[in-house]
Amino acid sequence: MVQTQERYPEQVRFRRRRRGDRKDGWRVRSVAPMEALIPYIMVTRNDSQNLISDCFESSAVDRFVHQKRNDGLEGFGITHVLLAAYVRLVSQRPRINRFISGQKIYARSDGIVVNMIVKRKMDINETGTAIKVTFQPGDTATDVYRRFSEVLHTTFDTQETDFDGTAKIINHIPGMMKKFSIWLLKTLDYFNMLPMGIVNVSPFHGSLFITSMASLGIPPIHHHLYNFGNVPVFMAFGSKRTTNHLTDAGLVVKRKFVDYTFVTDERICDGFYFASALKLFRRYLADPSVLDSPPEQICEDGR
Repeated sequence: MVQTQERYPEQVRFRRRRRGDRKDGWRVRSVAPMEALIPYIMVTRNDSQNLISDCFESSAVDRFVHQKRNDGLEGFGITHVLLAAYVRLVSQRPRINRFISGQKIYARSDGIVVNMIVKRKMDINETGTAIKVTFQPGDTATDVYRRFSEVLHTTFDTQETDFDGTAKIINHIPGMMKKFSIWLLKTLDYFNMLPMGIVNVSPFHGSLFITSMASLGIPPIHHHLYNFGNVPVFMAFGSKRTTNHLTDAGLVVKRKFVDYTFVTDERICDGFYFASALKLFRRYLADPSVLDSPPEQICEDGR
C-alpha cells in the first residue's frame, strides 16, 4: 500500500521504530510470501542483479542546464539533473529506496543516500575517494545541486575524508586479520549491530551508487552491485553521442543522446514496479523543468 503526505517533505513524519527495524531502515512487513522468500533463495545482490540500458535525447536537459547556469548555479550539469530526477522518482516510487539486509526487506529511513567516487583531479595516477550525499524526497533540482556541491567542495578542501581515514585504519590490519575484520563487519551488519559511525562513512550503504563515464568520454558500463553493505541500485551514464534522426517530415537531423544504465537488486520490488519507475524517470528527463518545483505529493512506502 502506498500512502501520501503533504508537501515539504523536510518535515519527515515521525515513525516509532519497532522490533526488527534497523537504524537505517524500517522492516517491510506487508510483502507477499514469495517476496519474503526470494532473499533466502537469491542470497546476495550479485545473485539478484538485473541490468538495463536506456538513453535520452538531451536537448531538453541541455536547455535546462543552460538556464540553471544562467541563474548562477556554476557547474550545474547532467549529473545534477540525473540526481534530481532520481530523487523525484523516489518521492513517487518509494519502493526503489528499499534494501535487503539479513535476508529481510527494509524501507530506507534516513533519506535518499547517494554515493559516488570522485577524483580531486583528472589524472590516471590520482586515486579517488567516496562521497555520500543525503537528499530528501521533496528536493528540487536547485536543492540537489546545493547539497551535492556542498559535500563535493568539502571533500576537495579536505586532504583525507572520513572514508579515507577508515579505509586506512583497516588497511593497517595484517592480511588474514583484515579478512576476518571484513567478515566481522558483514556479520555485524547482518544482525543490525554495525556502528552507525561506519555506516555513515561507508559508500556501500545507501540508496544509489552513481558513476559518470562522460568525463572519460566512454559509454556507460553495467556496474555490479556490492555484496557488502546494502546499496540496491547502481547507475552509470556516458558521454553524449550524435545520431542521425529521421523526423516525421522525412528530414534527417542530428540529435544528441546520453546513454545510461541501471543495475538493480530485483528483490526489493517486482518488475512491474521497476518498469513503472523507469517510465517516470524518462518523463522527468524529457521535461526536467518539473524538477524546479517540489512534488505536489510524496508517496511513502507502505509497511
